[in-house]
Amino acid sequence: MSNTVVKKKKFKVNSSYISIYATVALFILLFVIGSVLYNGFFSAQVISNLFIDNAYLIVVAIGETLVILTGGIDLSVGAMIAFVSMITASMLKHGVNAFVVMAFVLIVGIIFGTVQGILVQKFKLHPWIVTLAGMFFARGASYIISIDTITIDNPTFTAISGFRIPIFPGAFVSINVIVSLVVVAISVYLLKYTKFGRRVYAIGGNENSAMLMGLNAGRTKILVYTLSGFCSALGGLLFTIYTLSGYGLHCNGMEMDAIAACVIGGILLTGGVGYPIGPVFGVLTTGIIQSLIMFDGTLNSWWTKIAVGMLLFIFIVLQRVIVIREEKKKTVVT
Repeated sequence: MSNTVVKKKKFKVNSSYISIYATVALFILLFVIGSVLYNGFFSAQVISNLFIDNAYLIVVAIGETLVILTGGIDLSVGAMIAFVSMITASMLKHGVNAFVVMAFVLIVGIIFGTVQGILVQKFKLHPWIVTLAGMFFARGASYIISIDTITIDNPTFTAISGFRIPIFPGAFVSINVIVSLVVVAISVYLLKYTKFGRRVYAIGGNENSAMLMGLNAGRTKILVYTLSGFCSALGGLLFTIYTLSGYGLHCNGMEMDAIAACVIGGILLTGGVGYPIGPVFGVLTTGIIQSLIMFDGTLNSWWTKIAVGMLLFIFIVLQRVIVIREEKKKTVVT
């Protein structure tokens, strides 16, 4: 009888998923720590509240993800939220129909993003400069509308804001959460199963190579900034529904929170690597840090920024290690 040698297959972890695994593991670890330290932390409603409080940021982070995957950046998203909140509050104050207002601000976001995309692609301007100018424009335009807070008492917005959807006994979510999860699902589908998604990754990996392959890089990049503008406007609408107010200082610096969520969620800042589910857990991780600080009650809220800064440093180093390993593998193969 001939001896048969059975080779065991080694379990290999896809390096592209390492950052996502790390983010999910960190989220679970923080939740376990909170559950051990604080009474009432281990509950479905704590998780639900993370989604309710950060639904707008999840949507904005998805738009930011699309841009970063192409190797770009969008610094205007936080200012767009404030701008949308002011437009919404002002139009509602003057008696405009709530659904007309919603449609209008989304169109504003689409136009805003498209213009930025055209400036980046057609005029070969750096995304940092273009979107920084967009940030100043949107923030300044907010103060042209009003320098004061505008409270929203529109019945439609109030009803949407207060509507709750039961998911478990003793736990519920808002309409904002449903909208954000739909956006995440659509982004997963677009990036994984469509030609648009393949073009996005190809451009982020190497734009010149993508163009040599015959891909329409220009149109794709403009569309990416258009989608980011739409997501920032939709995020602004969700934030306005959540707070029922418009103010020019809303979400000041929030663009950095969106970028941080992308980095913590495994999106490579140089483009071409990452998955939209990562930034969702990036947002939830920063949210659970805020919850831990709130439950503690003795720590200053600025500890959230310190913790996020430390996480950014760790995940950027992790990304760099992954990139170096991949480059070494390619060198060995060639």
